[in-house]
Amino acid sequence: MARIDVGGLGDFIRDQRDQAQMSLRQLAKAADVSNPYLSQVERGLRKPSAEILNRIAQGLRISAETMYVQAGILDQREGDESVTTAIAADMTITERQRTTLLQIYAAFQSENRAQADRERADTDAARGDDAENATNTREEPA
Repeated sequence: MARIDVGGLGDFIRDQRDQAQMSLRQLAKAADVSNPYLSQVERGLRKPSAEILNRIAQGLRISAETMYVQAGILDQREGDESVTTAIAADMTITERQRTTLLQIYAAFQSENRAQADRERADTDAARGDDAENATNTREEPA
């Protein structure tokens, strides 16, 4: 997992809060975190968990995935933004449903990356076995 850039994350949260025209207290209440803790996160003094990031994202009305990407927990991939933007913009579903869809989407991405990594490792191991077998089957010169 990538290391969280707490300073950059704090700046991002503050910028999002400013764009939403929310005070620190309002966001703390909406995210159900303490005002001092949120202040420390914004100043880069605390490294919030994924659960806290999810709650802050909900309070800001942005996708949890956007917050996870900003925190370095998830990697941004090509095409992701259109999916997450569409989910975030869909007003026919509730905030909880949007969050759930984004979490499922992120879980599928993570699962697929892990599967690709396993397949790559299996392929690399097979190549190593083939090279070793080729070396061992050569006849010694007489």
